[in-house]
Amino acid sequence: MQEKQTVKLEFIILMASLMSIVALAIDAILPAMSAIGISINSFDTGNNQLLITMIFLGLGFGQLLFGPLSDSFGRKPIVYIGFAVFAVGSIVCVLSHSLEMMVAGRILQGIGLAAPRTIAIAIIRDMFKGDYMAKIMSFVTTFFILVPVIAPVMGKFILNHYNWTGIFYVQLVMAFIVSIWFWKRQPETLKPEYKIKFSSHEFIDGLKELIKYKETIGFTIISGFISGAFIVYLSASQVIFENQYGLIDEFPYIFAGLACGVGLSTFLNGSFVMRLGMWRLSYLAIIVFSVNALLYVLLFWNAATNPSLTVILLFMAIQFFTIGFIFGNLRAIAMEPIGHIAGIGAAITGFVSTIMAVPIANFIGSYVKDTALPLFIGFTIFGTLSLMIFTYIKSTRKRKARQEAIL
Repeated sequence: MQEKQTVKLEFIILMASLMSIVALAIDAILPAMSAIGISINSFDTGNNQLLITMIFLGLGFGQLLFGPLSDSFGRKPIVYIGFAVFAVGSIVCVLSHSLEMMVAGRILQGIGLAAPRTIAIAIIRDMFKGDYMAKIMSFVTTFFILVPVIAPVMGKFILNHYNWTGIFYVQLVMAFIVSIWFWKRQPETLKPEYKIKFSSHEFIDGLKELIKYKETIGFTIISGFISGAFIVYLSASQVIFENQYGLIDEFPYIFAGLACGVGLSTFLNGSFVMRLGMWRLSYLAIIVFSVNALLYVLLFWNAATNPSLTVILLFMAIQFFTIGFIFGNLRAIAMEPIGHIAGIGAAITGFVSTIMAVPIANFIGSYVKDTALPLFIGFTIFGTLSLMIFTYIKSTRKRKARQEAIL
């Protein structure tokens, strides 16, 4: 492991770019949701949220496929296959005339994007470990966050000057550029001696190995809870700000502003994690995440309408500021014990957390119609469940450490 290696800025930006095509595919269409709905004859805002949540379903299953393949054939070839599947899904979306066809295209996009997303994490795990891995993940995520900042603004610009299909064409161009950059500049990180012969037993063997590590399982479940609550925001943000507040033109900038908060905290996490450690930092962040959401629920439980824009933005800003201290650290903690099966490990943990998140997002999102209260109820419930699991794992870990010290 090259724990003390100087990391090139290009590596960080390249890994962020691999992951950022996912954010581009999700966030760029947010301002166009209404226009897409009209074009495909889907006028129910609840159904249109499937255009966001279903791409995550594809991501979940795609990770399960591409992770094991990358452990057998190397990281790089699988990234190229993933981008090819994404291109097919994008074309299906452009040609869609119904909600069902569009959803199918989005699932295909998600399956394809699972390759660069999962393999970027596996590459980082191939090269680094521990808190230093969490630091690299934080810096990667900081650059990655730039995409949610600009994607809705870009989507709105394309929508105003062309039409919604142009958003998918831009995604295709960006994916092509990143794939060429990856091909030219990133060496293969899976050493030949670590390659696992691909067989039908690889997934089962990897799962058997993974379930030996309770920390990995626990933090994968926590990732599923937090991701599910966050995906509700992604899928319902257009409903909240455009429909409930009437901020159609302002929505991309509001979304960008909140994304900047996530980016700032992710950047700060890269510095703080080396001093406080990824365990303590993510634990404190989940506490704030849960308490902030609970406070909103208590204050506005009986309110028939949303609070003022300033108030809800304040609560959302605090909520999403904690996200930057949660996501990168949770994934790093989950991956730490399973570096010897990084590819299949990233695949299984990503699959489980995503498959957990999709039904959570669909269920809670179906209630976000008149007010944003269901969103914060979801934050409260799943933040609290995450905190309970985290506390249990921490206490178990301390108890085990005391027993080992005595022995």
